[in-house]
Amino acid sequence: MNKTYIVRLTGDERQALVQLTKCGKAAAYKIKHAHILLQVDANGPNWSDAPVATALHCHGNTVRNVRQRFVEQGLAAALGRKKQATPSRQCLLEGAKEARLMALRCGPPPPGHATWT
Repeated sequence: MNKTYIVRLTGDERQALVQLTKCGKAAAYKIKHAHILLQVDANGPNWSDAPVATALHCHGNTVRNVRQRFVEQGLAAALGRKKQATPSRQCLLEGAKEARLMALRCGPPPPGHATWT
């Protein structure tokens, strides 16, 4: 079953998004996400996903994902990027090994050397 995520912005949220898009001092993806939210607002233009994606030169999945994050997690999550479920790279050192390395690095330099390099 397909879920429909209906975006309903409050007056304060709409004003904050308009201000974000007008000032142009934010990351490009935040401005694009703000434009998406303004266009799909049920209390505003209420565009469907396909025309918004065409107008803003992005994929339809982007519009759907921004809608979903807004409904499920709120405005801040919708404006930001999706967090990775798993990191791109595994940590090289963890736990005791990392603590030992930090203690060694914060201590005096090795014999025969004036400073750490």
